[in-house]
Amino acid sequence: MPSVLGIHETIIYVAKLDAATEFYTGLLGLVAIGGALGPVGRAFRVPGGSVLLLFDPEQSIRNGRGIPAHGAIGPCHLAFSIESSEYEAWRARLDGAGVEIEQEQVWPGGARSLYFRDPDGNSVELMAGDFWAHRERDRESSSFPPSP
Repeated sequence: MPSVLGIHETIIYVAKLDAATEFYTGLLGLVAIGGALGPVGRAFRVPGGSVLLLFDPEQSIRNGRGIPAHGAIGPCHLAFSIESSEYEAWRARLDGAGVEIEQEQVWPGGARSLYFRDPDGNSVELMAGDFWAHRERDRESSSFPPSP
């Protein structure tokens, strides 16, 4: 069976394209891929090899370029991994930028998350630690039947 290598791109829709661009480059430090999408949106390199695409919903409908509609206009959630040792620095950076932390979460197994909103209301999470490793260990040690 062929295997998936990773997430190539994540798409979110933003009506405030300039504010979102400043948010993802200025606050989160993502690197813009210049001119990649024209008036439809913006593209950013995400460490680890994936790309974040910000689409303006009005422009993307008018300039669909023949690709299928994504069917996901409206606020969504995306999560970025951060180093556990940088958790407090991220909290201070968000606070210093006037970004309200909506929630902090400590997960079973020790992972921690900061939740906040981008300028368009998308839920952004910064997660320190490996939440999924804990879940996989729980599943392996439980009485649940194995996955098919």
